[in-house]
Amino acid sequence: MTPKDTEAPAVQTDLAPPVPAGALSAPLPAARAGGGKLEFALGVLNGVLGDYLHRQNNGLATPMELFLDGHPVRLDRESLLRAYPAPTGRLALWVHGLAVTEAVWSFPGEPAVTYGALLQRDQGVTPLYLRYNTGLHISDNGEALARLLETLVACFPVPVEELILVGYSMGGLVVRSACHVAAEAGHTWLSRVRRALYLGVPHLGSPLERAGRAVSHVLRAIPNPYTQLVADVVDLRSSGVKDLGYGNLVKQDWEGTEGEARLQNRRHPVPLLPELSHHLLVGSLGNDERHLLSMLFGDGVVPLASAAGRAEPEDRSPVFPQENVKVVAGVDHIALAHHAAVYAQVRAWCEQELP
Repeated sequence: MTPKDTEAPAVQTDLAPPVPAGALSAPLPAARAGGGKLEFALGVLNGVLGDYLHRQNNGLATPMELFLDGHPVRLDRESLLRAYPAPTGRLALWVHGLAVTEAVWSFPGEPAVTYGALLQRDQGVTPLYLRYNTGLHISDNGEALARLLETLVACFPVPVEELILVGYSMGGLVVRSACHVAAEAGHTWLSRVRRALYLGVPHLGSPLERAGRAVSHVLRAIPNPYTQLVADVVDLRSSGVKDLGYGNLVKQDWEGTEGEARLQNRRHPVPLLPELSHHLLVGSLGNDERHLLSMLFGDGVVPLASAAGRAEPEDRSPVFPQENVKVVAGVDHIALAHHAAVYAQVRAWCEQELP
């Protein structure tokens, strides 16, 4: 399927402005290489076992780096200038989700077409693609991202006027964790951030992961070596995956959790930064959010309420501004990273003048 295939009819919704005909096939300022089978395998491996690989200092563990055209970009002025020979002061950081790499942003069959490349062409926003080990705790990745952005802003070839943060799935939680770390540490890069965009992010956690925890707990309660072995296999899920159960953002959420504590919501509330404009994009399996499929399964991975930040007191999460929530009907979780209707909304949010 090509971007042209995705333009109709799903793009024509009342929730996102349509992409003009031919917009996705127009020349782009730069082409990105699509991820190959090796990249795909490394993404999956790190998503499942990334914390173990990291502890073992295994060369297959993915370090956190910026990537462009399939190659890492070093954080020094000369390397950044080689990667971005015509940099602008307006940047967008694209943070992928669990068990994938930055290649997830490429449209099917069109590796050069990504939200970042389109936004660069349409608004002159320089794209920064993050690659990281999704098997690590979200809080660990948040701390690493906060440090990386502090270095980036100091070394970027031109003064950074605005830094747009875009997180897909787990990537949105990493973005929120990094902002929390930066606010507490007084990092300078945070003053450049005016808007954060969240695409299919499980702000209230994932019931699928909580179900996995419950299964493991029940199996371990059975005094049988075979069920204990199955429980061990179930518990091979990485720290990053386990954090998704309740959307853990800080170390206090997971430190010291054993036994039944794993089944409890121990999340410490992380307030939304008031100086940022928070925008949430939600996918749904049905043709609208009131469709039975949408109400039961959301986008197929993340429930609607979780992706829209519609929190209840027991969720221990702030309620996101619902006027900034957009539902794109008929777009599943995977497609949220590379769909014409989603880009139309992303572009519209980035065009908005903020006070």
